[in-house]
Amino acid sequence: MRTSIINADKAKKYRIFYKIVAAAVWIMVWQLTSMWLKQEILLASPVSVIKRLTELIVMGDFWKSVVFSFVRIILGFSLALILGTVLAALSSAFFAVEVLMEPLIMVIKATPVASFIILCLIWIPSRNLSVFISFLMVFPVVYTNILEGIRQTDKQLLEMADSFGAGVGKKLQFIYLSQVMPYAVTACKLGLGLCWKAGIAAEVIGIPAGSIGEKLYKAKVYLETPDLFAWTIVIIAVSVGFEKIFMFALRRSVGE
Repeated sequence: MRTSIINADKAKKYRIFYKIVAAAVWIMVWQLTSMWLKQEILLASPVSVIKRLTELIVMGDFWKSVVFSFVRIILGFSLALILGTVLAALSSAFFAVEVLMEPLIMVIKATPVASFIILCLIWIPSRNLSVFISFLMVFPVVYTNILEGIRQTDKQLLEMADSFGAGVGKKLQFIYLSQVMPYAVTACKLGLGLCWKAGIAAEVIGIPAGSIGEKLYKAKVYLETPDLFAWTIVIIAVSVGFEKIFMFALRRSVGE
């Protein structure tokens, strides 16, 4: 047992090491390509991007933009998670709700994000556009995964719970939660990546003042390539960081 734990720890350390090496290799490729092009406007070097990032971080406007986009995108994700779960539960209980939801889910999945953004700009202020677009992209993922998780719940466990007179609350706590959780984890992983991509895209098109999307748009217009790369790194860092924290909290909340 002790040997297997030691081997698992070694394997984990090796994976981390390999990931660091892989990242270093791609950064080197990036640096060499930038040196070969000799045009910062086409491809900024890692050195210039890191330098620009350190300059941005100390600015108050930088943190305001990060908070502006973060709050709205995560709000959209949270609304999709709540509403998607509720409607999935209703669809599993009532066939009419499932039939009603099916065409809506199909339309949302099939329609390009850009089309939704442009259409929604007619009705929604640009400052709140990323909330709705993030919600719209995550909602089908949450709904379909949770619904599938409920459908795959072990029927024998439910029958046994009925025979012991367990109520809805007990079933939710001891059966549905454990059975649906793997599907919920998958939905959250997919949804967190989608909400940031869609939310930032909405900001780039809508250009709300004080957002990360506005910074990206200005960097593109004024050909400030180091800024473009720096803000992209910020988006990746915030997205991945929040995903790690959220998934850890989600697993801890159910005792995994």
